[in-house]
Amino acid sequence: MSGRTGKGPIVLVGPPGSGKSTVGESLAERLGVDFHDADADIENEQGRTISDIFAADGEPAFRVIEERTVDRGLREYTGVFALGGGAVLSEVTRERLSGHTVVFLNVSMAEGVRRTGLSTARPLLAGVNPRATYRTLLEARLPMYRQVADVEIDTSSRGPAEVVDEIFTSLFASTETGRDG
Repeated sequence: MSGRTGKGPIVLVGPPGSGKSTVGESLAERLGVDFHDADADIENEQGRTISDIFAADGEPAFRVIEERTVDRGLREYTGVFALGGGAVLSEVTRERLSGHTVVFLNVSMAEGVRRTGLSTARPLLAGVNPRATYRTLLEARLPMYRQVADVEIDTSSRGPAEVVDEIFTSLFASTETGRDG
């Protein structure tokens, strides 16, 4: 893994439906390292689902929990660490990602909506017009994903194995990696 820069885990960011968990598990398996998922960590620690946290405590309370969970994961984990789609909303989290290897898994709106199935398990997509909500979410977060990313990979028309191959090539096959802005 000498071609990779940064400390700690390889971090995956992206919108709902981009494949962070699925690709993250496959990438970790290929690299022979552990996989961690921030949303799963939150649910395990809180003893309730993300949807239940949103419903009972609201999004601001969830984001505080998420920020602490991501901070701990960045300090303690090695391997691959998938963040929740909204983790980049925190300026503190974006700053903490500096110096880590961050892969942005991008997905088109149509494919993201198809993959999420507009699931009620995804509280920010619930509501009167989930497609419009997804579009707004993408537009707001895209600059933040790109701000923290070392590598951007479109997952819209690719299976997990193809995405893992591209991540592997991007991070380990080249001698130069760096942030584009």
